[in-house]
Amino acid sequence: MATTITNHGFRLHLSDRALGRNLPQRVGGVLWLPTLLMAVMAFPAGAILGGVRAAAIADAREADTVAALGQLVPAVNFLGFASVFAAVSFAIARILGEFREGGGRVQEVVSGRVQTPVMPATARGFIVLMATGMMALLGAVVGHVVLGVGAASGKAGILAYLERWSLWLEAVRRIGIAVYLVSISLGPATIVTVLRFQTLRIAELPRERRG
Repeated sequence: MATTITNHGFRLHLSDRALGRNLPQRVGGVLWLPTLLMAVMAFPAGAILGGVRAAAIADAREADTVAALGQLVPAVNFLGFASVFAAVSFAIARILGEFREGGGRVQEVVSGRVQTPVMPATARGFIVLMATGMMALLGAVVGHVVLGVGAASGKAGILAYLERWSLWLEAVRRIGIAVYLVSISLGPATIVTVLRFQTLRIAELPRERRG
């Protein structure tokens, strides 16, 4: 059972065994590759849809078809952005999991007293802002799909308000990207914090080495 202590200015869990990865780190280890593959598929799909829309405009096809494609292109492209940002975030969580698990195992073998940092504020902010940015981007993607389906129906009422709602969704997309980038910047900050603690902790281990 872990207790909470303070060492070198860090709040820590003290235990006799390595605590292993926490839930966000386990999720990151599983999902970083699928989200990266989703991004790899989404961006080419968006480029293809953009080409189809350009051809539809050149061929002077029906306005509702062009309008529908105009909504689906950003929907697919920003699904790609959401996916690649998620892949980067999950990869950072995976790296932190490696530090947490590996550092704990080294301490367990050398001294039998394992000190594991309590999740720092940067990590908590990383998770909260990542979730916020993801919801904003995915919400915009869903909104574009809804508008695209409505435009394809050819209803005059939907086409009349299409540009207005597109502008609102663009604002949501921009906010989502900004929030996501801020969250990603907190990931390396957390890694630096963990590395600082592990550097100090390694210096202590020779004095605590098992007899």
